[in-house]
Amino acid sequence: MSRISFQSCRLYCIIDRGILAGRDPVQVAAAAILGGADCIQWRDKTGSDRIFLEVARRLRELTRRLHTIFVVNDRVAAALLSQADAVHLGQEDLPVKEVRSLVGEQMLIGRSTHSLTQAQAAEREGADYIGVGPVFPTPTKPDTPVVGVDLIRQVKPAIQIPWIAIGGIDLQTLPLVLSAGATRVAVVRAVTGASDPEAAARSLKKRMG
Repeated sequence: MSRISFQSCRLYCIIDRGILAGRDPVQVAAAAILGGADCIQWRDKTGSDRIFLEVARRLRELTRRLHTIFVVNDRVAAALLSQADAVHLGQEDLPVKEVRSLVGEQMLIGRSTHSLTQAQAAEREGADYIGVGPVFPTPTKPDTPVVGVDLIRQVKPAIQIPWIAIGGIDLQTLPLVLSAGATRVAVVRAVTGASDPEAAARSLKKRMG
């Protein structure tokens, strides 16, 4: 697998088991991609490793066929076994250096960050990209303090690696994020929780210009 890049990624869709309402994650992901998603991340905080991996492999097959970046949330072993393009780590997960020793140089490593200090630390540690947020309140991260658009303004001139604004972003809040300087956004409920994920992704991508 050749090393992919987040430089061209603009709409990053997280497929979260918790808000799928029983729908097939692969079907939702396919709809999101048809609507313009450049990247799909698979997240399931409660499911078994076996089921998580089964879905990850199906999503890998889909994203490879549709030439879309595929990211696995948290679970390094599943990222390796499914041949994901990237693994995304939270602040409480393993250090980037340790994960790099496991996944090698081809797989990208992302890190969630909630302050400029954390963003700078992730860049120094060798993360390939970072998530910046939560910009607005979101039920998917109820215990993480909201950082607001001010953090976007701080990160933009300070961070050289690709960064993605995340947290409570939808059609209503997207203009605020873009005007603060973000060029890449990650969404969860706005697409995965939508009744029509394809139309939702298309509307977001169109609003991004």
